[in-house]
Amino acid sequence: MSFPGGELEGKRPKALCPACREALARAAQGRPRRSRQPNASRTLCFQCYRAEVERQRAIAAAANVDTGSDARFQDQLPFEPVNRARLDALKAVRGDARAAAHAGTGRFADKRRQAQIAARHTLQRLADGLQARHTAPAAAARAMDAAIHAAELQLPDAWLPFVVSR
Repeated sequence: MSFPGGELEGKRPKALCPACREALARAAQGRPRRSRQPNASRTLCFQCYRAEVERQRAIAAAANVDTGSDARFQDQLPFEPVNRARLDALKAVRGDARAAAHAGTGRFADKRRQAQIAARHTLQRLADGLQARHTAPAAAARAMDAAIHAAELQLPDAWLPFVVSR
């Protein structure tokens, strides 16, 4: 017996048993099931109920799976043994490439980079000192401008974008 408004009807299951799937397919094709009650709503069978319970249980179990665990990845991946001869050859080639990069003018690149970083840190320490002393904003701006002007006079023009950002 169906009730007007459908308030007492439960949610329809998303998982159906094979018999109910077949009946639903027949109804979709326009071949309705022969029934004594032509307008009776389809009742929930026990197999559909069990299928829905199993579906909900599987969803809950999937939510608890730790997909990023080491065991999940390491147990499935047998690593190949390391080819020591090839590894040593690659290390030697990389060492030669580094030595070639540091030869000639390349040997000064690291020193130049370190000097730029030191100059930037010096200006930052000056700004931090002015802020710690609670210097008036106008006086702090004048002091920073003087420090930046001194840096512009002493440092090459190519360094300024790496040292001073305005």
